[in-house]
Amino acid sequence: MNKDYSRAIPQAWQHMSRVFTALGDEHRQRILLTFERGERLNVSQIVAVSTLSRPAVSHHLKILREAGVLASEKLGKEVFFWVNKPFLAETFDNTRAYLEEHL
Repeated sequence: MNKDYSRAIPQAWQHMSRVFTALGDEHRQRILLTFERGERLNVSQIVAVSTLSRPAVSHHLKILREAGVLASEKLGKEVFFWVNKPFLAETFDNTRAYLEEHL
């Protein structure tokens, strides 16, 4: 038994916790699955294919952005979002490395 992590997770895992929490919601999973490879979408485009209201979509986008799952850029009055693939790849690679080394 490894008791090193009984009080706190490693610093490198702090961001991973937010990613898994953000992806733990079915609505946010559906938003993530909306994106095609390399695609940038604005809120209106996401709302158009969602069953959620605009405020609800905006709320979920904020959580995904704050977790690092999505990146965003404001162009004029619109905010465009895209999947933060390098960050997600690093997060999942760290998880896989831990599993291979410790379990």
